[in-house]
Amino acid sequence: MSIIDDIKVVFERDPAAKSLVEVIFMYPGLHALINHRIAHALYKMKVPFIPRMISAFSRFFTGIEIHPGARLGKGFFIDHGMGVVIGETAIVGDNVLIYQGVTLGGTGKDKGKRHPTLGSDIVVGTGAKILGNITIGNSCKIGAGSVVIHNVPDGSTVVGVPGVVVRTGGQKPESDLMHGDLPDPIKNVIEKLYDEIRAIEKKCDTCMQKQGISGDNKECGDREIDEFFQENK
Repeated sequence: MSIIDDIKVVFERDPAAKSLVEVIFMYPGLHALINHRIAHALYKMKVPFIPRMISAFSRFFTGIEIHPGARLGKGFFIDHGMGVVIGETAIVGDNVLIYQGVTLGGTGKDKGKRHPTLGSDIVVGTGAKILGNITIGNSCKIGAGSVVIHNVPDGSTVVGVPGVVVRTGGQKPESDLMHGDLPDPIKNVIEKLYDEIRAIEKKCDTCMQKQGISGDNKECGDREIDEFFQENK
């Protein structure tokens, strides 16, 4: 993929890109990608030292660390980019968008394939961590701050720590991850437990009334809990 293609991707992915001059001189994600393509070519030629030197130089000026051994596909774009880390054996497919603070890292000191493999048409939200020799399927969305340590099937949305698949069978993701529309699996579990507790309390109250025993008045506490769930929907 040529530098011209990399520049085109910036205009396609980032609505803030206003001019060619601005993109060429002011986009660290583009600079890091160009440096990586040079370092990766030298890495495949088994040139010693220089690929890592280019990588270190790029990290110093862009805040983005990409190991020369990482394999990045076409249409790859790092938005903002500060704090992004991509490990040596990471493989990234085509048309992948990564936001700042993302890590494609390992989980130990094992040799061989130890970093994740990402398919095509993926969006990885701010601060997400994808760790270990796992596979993220095509057309997936990884929510901001998620920590993914297991394989993810195609067309899935993952959120949480550790990452949980909350949607599957989705369409090709847009450049906008729509973080405000992502489900909260922990909140859903708490609501379900609360509903079960309320059902048990009602059964207990019914039994106590039949036996002529008066229970404590929980209406005030129940109202406060209901208001909490309503406010946090």
